[in-house]
Amino acid sequence: MDRTFVICKPDAVERGLAGEIVARLERKGLRLVAAELRAIDAETAATHYEEHRERPFFTELVEFITRSPALLLVVEGPADTWSVVRALVGATDPKAAAPGTIRGDLALDVPANLVHASDSASSAEREIRLFFPGL
Repeated sequence: MDRTFVICKPDAVERGLAGEIVARLERKGLRLVAAELRAIDAETAATHYEEHRERPFFTELVEFITRSPALLLVVEGPADTWSVVRALVGATDPKAAAPGTIRGDLALDVPANLVHASDSASSAEREIRLFFPGL
């Protein structure tokens, strides 16, 4: 089995949509391996978004993900689970996300697009180690 990392971002938790997101992952056939409602501190957020550090929206990303608790998930499925989750989540910009995807059905804007999902197997490994070092 393969694992990937998902965050139900603060807007998902604030809007009461974390359960809907988890339900969609589970209905797809994925299994929760770990889950924790956690306030992400600025240092961890900066490490998580390290690849965007030089971009003008870096500070906005960190401020958004740290504003209130997020639901952190490790999900398991068949090979390339990260790609299954990315398809289920939809395009980063909700305006471009297809109907039937989480963002297409429920999200409003960027960065308030409800979900972070690892974009590769290597990102999934790095993010799981960052947020769930005991796994």
